[in-house]
Amino acid sequence: MGHAVGADEVQQQMDHVEQAGKDTSFGFKNGSVVVAPVPFSNPTIGAGLALGAGYLFKMDANSNTSVIGFGAMRSDNGSQAAGLLANLAFNNNRWLLSLFAGKADVRYDLFTPLGPFPIHQDGEIARLNLSYGVTEDLSFGGVFRYLNTSINPDFPGLPALPPRFSPDLGLEIVTAGFSADWDRRNDSDYPTDGSRLTAEATRGFFQDSQRPSYDRAYAIYDIYHSLGTDSNLAFRGVICSTTDETPFFDQCSIGATDNMRGFNSTQFLDFRSTSLQAEYRHRFGARWGAVAFGGIGWTGAKFDQLHDGGSHSAIGVGARYRVSKKFPVDFSVDISHNNLGDDQIYIYVGQRF
Repeated sequence: MGHAVGADEVQQQMDHVEQAGKDTSFGFKNGSVVVAPVPFSNPTIGAGLALGAGYLFKMDANSNTSVIGFGAMRSDNGSQAAGLLANLAFNNNRWLLSLFAGKADVRYDLFTPLGPFPIHQDGEIARLNLSYGVTEDLSFGGVFRYLNTSINPDFPGLPALPPRFSPDLGLEIVTAGFSADWDRRNDSDYPTDGSRLTAEATRGFFQDSQRPSYDRAYAIYDIYHSLGTDSNLAFRGVICSTTDETPFFDQCSIGATDNMRGFNSTQFLDFRSTSLQAEYRHRFGARWGAVAFGGIGWTGAKFDQLHDGGSHSAIGVGARYRVSKKFPVDFSVDISHNNLGDDQIYIYVGQRF
């Protein structure tokens, strides 16, 4: 929930379970059970362990692997989450259905004009995305989300949050909208060539409240270029826009909306954002690899005000260890340094983009 942080860790862990079972035979009865524990670290909720367990199978011979499973996580600051997930692909990938329902209880710092403010956010979330492929590369879909969340100071005796955050402390929201995905990458785990454009536009409706609805839209464009058998470049551009009634946890964010390394995901929030990232990736052999990355982003109340607050940039390096001999899935450790002089450590499975 602070950008659904805990729930996102659970859902990402289930994605790694799905990759581990890609060689599942055709037919539901020929599926397999996979369990994958993975440590993680990010500047928002700290370090911890995520666990995913799922049953993997193929609906038909030419569709992607489907998974039905359970995930859970806990971090060293007391944050925890658990959820159920189903990713189903059928009719030769013509239809893709993703379902997730979870509960999270997370602690993180909300950056306010008075400085970082430790808060405790809990709630339930459910998401559904049903997509139809009009071609092999292009699909369109509908998205639905239900969120019921409450927010309180993390320690007794702390003063109340600044008034601008008061309307967002206890909300029940139903969100609906559309998504598009144009994926021309040569691999979904470790792409070295091609591109991917994803976009989503939604409207959120407050339940049991006269508060006006809000709109949120974003587009993410990734490009990959091979430099040979061992090296490649990856680029990401992101643009995000929300309307004035958007709760802070659904606003555009450097670090959450774009997955940029270097900042707490609640440090730079606003109604508009854009960012650019680049990463050089090199393989030293079958198992080991390394990356060097950098990114810059802007946030503001309007697009013509993005530069008013200055730019937010970070650079860093990372190590990669391939956890599977069959599939290009990496265990990743990154260290970033931002323009404010802060250093952050990230531990996760896969690539940032």
